[in-house]
Amino acid sequence: MRPTYYDLIVVGSSFASTFFLKNYLAKAPASAKVLVLERGHLYPHPERVKELRGEQTPYAALNPHHNDTFINKSAGDKAWRFATGFGGSSNCWVGCTPRFLPNDFRMKGLYGVAQDWPLDYDDLDPYYEEVETIMSISGPDQTPFPRKGAYPQPPHLFTSVDKLLHQKYGKLYINQPTARARTPVGGRNMCCASSTCSLCPVNAKFTIENAGMGVYEDPRVELRYGAQVHHLTLAHNRAQQVHFVQEGKQQAATADVFALGANAIFNAHILLNSGDTNPHTGKGIGEQIGTQVTVYLDKLSCVGGSTYVPANGYMLYDGEHRKEHAACLIESSNAPFVRMERGKWRDMAIFRMVFEELPHAHNYVAPSPDRMKPEVHFQGPSEYVRKAIANMEQKLPELFSCLPVEKMEFGVPFPTESHILGTTRMSNDSKEGVVDKHLIHHQYRNLFVLGSGSFTTYTPANPTLTLSALSLLAADKSF
Repeated sequence: MRPTYYDLIVVGSSFASTFFLKNYLAKAPASAKVLVLERGHLYPHPERVKELRGEQTPYAALNPHHNDTFINKSAGDKAWRFATGFGGSSNCWVGCTPRFLPNDFRMKGLYGVAQDWPLDYDDLDPYYEEVETIMSISGPDQTPFPRKGAYPQPPHLFTSVDKLLHQKYGKLYINQPTARARTPVGGRNMCCASSTCSLCPVNAKFTIENAGMGVYEDPRVELRYGAQVHHLTLAHNRAQQVHFVQEGKQQAATADVFALGANAIFNAHILLNSGDTNPHTGKGIGEQIGTQVTVYLDKLSCVGGSTYVPANGYMLYDGEHRKEHAACLIESSNAPFVRMERGKWRDMAIFRMVFEELPHAHNYVAPSPDRMKPEVHFQGPSEYVRKAIANMEQKLPELFSCLPVEKMEFGVPFPTESHILGTTRMSNDSKEGVVDKHLIHHQYRNLFVLGSGSFTTYTPANPTLTLSALSLLAADKSF
């Protein structure tokens, strides 16, 4: 008979959950009992590749499509992209792992915008390094953020265009730190640069499935698939029980400690279903805003590069402009392309411009008549971002003056960056947010709320490295 009482119950098998469990299990006694409730199922990598090739696989129907798990009330064509099933969005991420900059944690103090985080860069530095080691990150020697020592793997190669920009801007234009392997490591192959990173065909990208972290093989851990959590029992300032549906049956389990490791939509929804009255719960959902710039070049072919996103540019990222408009992180693209002009087939470069956004209360997650499906409300990019896009379009010709530019084409914002942020923001107290700097709920002190929902502000840098580092830090405070 399965037990109903545990030392720890974790919701989800995401990056956030898995890295939290790693440090928790390192300190937990041999007698510890841990339950992990995963709403989806394992969809093994070889079976995912079969589906990508158009082959039949019985695994394809196990996990719901992400669009079927919530009700999108967002304006325009706004999308929220994530993966369901074991490993969460490690099954669809691209593998970009830059750190945040130190100033990202001090937006209010430096620029008078939003709030300061209740922790700083130095608090996360050792945890950043630990995640980079576990993921075997490829990266350069010089970076615009402080870092001790070398990355575990050598950097990916620049394209010919990246080399010219790096020559001009130095450590403001770097080989992107990435979890797409530069050399074979831990059963992962070398990146094939096919630009199909959301499902890497050669299993080069770090995922929870190929992580080799031993978390879910630990005999202290019981992993249940097909278990969708819908609420907690909250009483006397503690979480007491988790309630979930598995195989069509309502079930419950009790624990000393609980950790929500679903994404920012579902963590907030579980809390709202549970009667959490913190006024910030569910508020401020957002993500970065991305646009594409296509640069047509005169007698310069964009060739080389050993991965999908070879480089990051920081020329528009930090500075006094953040008082007025958003920071921008530049991503160079090495996706296959052909310029449709004779003799100029490769004389073109493509960049993704990623802008930070601010949390706003009018963007929020709410319950719906269906207890299992949250509603997501989003009104669109803020003026802070629109000003930054206009500034980028004005400044880019000068920034790219080291390239033989014929013309530039500026795209419209993408429907999503696949980074769901906010809804359970970190703060010094409950007047400003939902969780403290250790990701513990301000009111329910045995409840961790993990993941990028905890981000106080939404920097332009990709969130996965930081949310994983926060989970390691949080688990260190669980004892």
